[in-house]
Amino acid sequence: MSSTATARLFDLNIERILEGWELCHATRELISNALDEQVLSGTGEITIERASENVWTIRDYGRGLRYEHLTQNESEEKLHNSSKVIGRFGVGLKDALATFSRRGVDVHIRSRFGNIELRKSAKHGFEDVVTLHAAITPASEPEFAGTEITLLGIADAEIGKAKDFFLEFSGEPQLEATQFGQILSPITGKPSRIYVNGIVVAEEENFAFSYNITSLTAGMRRALNRERTNVGRTAYSDRVKAMLLVASSAAVANTLGTELEKVQLGTNADEVGWLDVAVHGCQILNTTGKILFVTASEIMLYPEAIDRARSDGYRVVNVPENVRQSLRGLKDLSGQNVRDLNIFDAEWLQSFEFKFVPINALTKSERVIFDQREAIAHLVGGLPKAVKQMVISETMRPETFGTGDADGLWEASTGRIIVKRSQLSCLAAFAGTLLHEIAHAKSGLGDVNRDFELVLTDFLGQAATRALK
Repeated sequence: MSSTATARLFDLNIERILEGWELCHATRELISNALDEQVLSGTGEITIERASENVWTIRDYGRGLRYEHLTQNESEEKLHNSSKVIGRFGVGLKDALATFSRRGVDVHIRSRFGNIELRKSAKHGFEDVVTLHAAITPASEPEFAGTEITLLGIADAEIGKAKDFFLEFSGEPQLEATQFGQILSPITGKPSRIYVNGIVVAEEENFAFSYNITSLTAGMRRALNRERTNVGRTAYSDRVKAMLLVASSAAVANTLGTELEKVQLGTNADEVGWLDVAVHGCQILNTTGKILFVTASEIMLYPEAIDRARSDGYRVVNVPENVRQSLRGLKDLSGQNVRDLNIFDAEWLQSFEFKFVPINALTKSERVIFDQREAIAHLVGGLPKAVKQMVISETMRPETFGTGDADGLWEASTGRIIVKRSQLSCLAAFAGTLLHEIAHAKSGLGDVNRDFELVLTDFLGQAATRALK
């Protein structure tokens, strides 16, 4: 290193500040500056190397540090590239140098513009005031690429703690990039983290993901203190939500789906506690394959339907009631219906293959009962105009909301009433099934519906009246 005997002294105007800063915080600032220079100059990756015991070097390959950079001012270049860089004020480097000096670490800086070391000296014109100065000498290597900072007397552990502040060295893989930042997979066994432009500002014990925010709100800029740590959730929750609400990857969707299933146990991650995030997660998840969203009460009430869905390869996702209500009529990101039990029922109907029986293939006794269809319909005023055809099938799809196979079906899309052949075994069974399906055709209502029950009651009254006459 160069001698400071003939050095020019640059007053840093620092006595003793930032008592709470540790060596890891000071080293963090040096790494931040190096990473910013790498991005802004488009040069090679920085290096952080152990030269010998308690001696470390941090080097970038950018444009080189000048003594003018030691003044405290905003960097216009960094302001114009705020989404790419970590720092923007010269105060970070000065604070770092003061911390190193106070804690007994020697600092040597070299670039093609000069070599810099630290010295305490009396302030010019005020001999009783001693401040920290940068001792600047001509460059020892005029062609030196970038800036190299050597720290003498710093423990390996401090370097490790400093690197741990950065996404660059965290090992957290990116799951999805959005216009607001990146959604990351946290390291197993460690808290999720909130980064701003690649440097950690907070930790979350109950988040499903880590996040790197690159588009800051005005509130976040106000909340970020000089230490850039312990920032409250209110400062960044809007940006976290914004990332999740534009996410579309299967990796994010599957994690949110898993967390939704934990809501009933109270062990879910906090993100799915936000209704809009939970609903969007269902919309993404719906695009990934055969998914069925149900509530805990639906699982108890309709176990046969749930078992049938699972046997058909569906992933059944148990969601809270408020999420289930929000999914009604909702489309997923590909424009398809988000699948609840009603949608599952409709899809099952479309996919089921009936085995229709021609009228002339019925037995004599079956034909006698089937020929009563018009008389039975007359008991409730005849067939509605919507009914175009009445047919018999050997097979019938299972009931979604009940046990066993359905006995009959009103198929609105084709205008058909379909009755299972077994109902032709007795007149009462056939008549009851036929009137039930006529009620569906006339009302347009589905089963398990209070209004439909009223229609059935009205039919019973009409049938009884005509029978008594």
